[in-house]
Amino acid sequence: MNFSDMLANTEQLYDGDLAHYFRVVMQTNPGNNNPYHNFRHLGHVTWMCYKGCVYYRNELDPREMRDLLIAALFHDYAHRGRSGNDDLNIELAVRGLRPHLLPEDVQSADTIYGLIRSTEFPHVLPADHLSLAGQILRDADMSQSASDAWLQQVVFGLAAEMGISPLEMLHRQIGFHEQVEPITDWGKKEFGPSILEKLKEAHALLRLLHDD
Repeated sequence: MNFSDMLANTEQLYDGDLAHYFRVVMQTNPGNNNPYHNFRHLGHVTWMCYKGCVYYRNELDPREMRDLLIAALFHDYAHRGRSGNDDLNIELAVRGLRPHLLPEDVQSADTIYGLIRSTEFPHVLPADHLSLAGQILRDADMSQSASDAWLQQVVFGLAAEMGISPLEMLHRQIGFHEQVEPITDWGKKEFGPSILEKLKEAHALLRLLHDD
């Protein structure tokens, strides 16, 4: 399974496919080249949500999976590429998706928009108030801090959007990785152990950086 197979839904896991929405994001998203909230982030979160759908294939129906994957692909669409006022970033994402909804997805629009809004950070809704799809999306949205691209995406990319140095971001990652915990059983198994590894890595990198 690769990214194109997931978009084409070759395994027939969810309703339809994501080809239309992929084209929209590829061709029109003004934030694709942001330091952190870029195309790679959107693709990573969508891929992780797909893996969550596979894990919960007996609990989510194909329509719910489709709603989740559309929301994942658009959750940071048109992100301004700087920190603060994430409620505005969320509304930009919703507005960006609205004119591109396919007829078969119009009835699910409110559900999809609600999923996008559940990713607002700092989080507004408690995790136990979210649907299973919302919990998967929130876990997926946090998972890049435990990925192989962590140093580039978070330590350099997110630092640039926040207007701080990579070194300061690396220091902040200690506290983040000490506190972050996946919500779902899937998230705990999928990347929970990697969070602990990244915490160890952050400590090790800081020792190297401060070793004169």
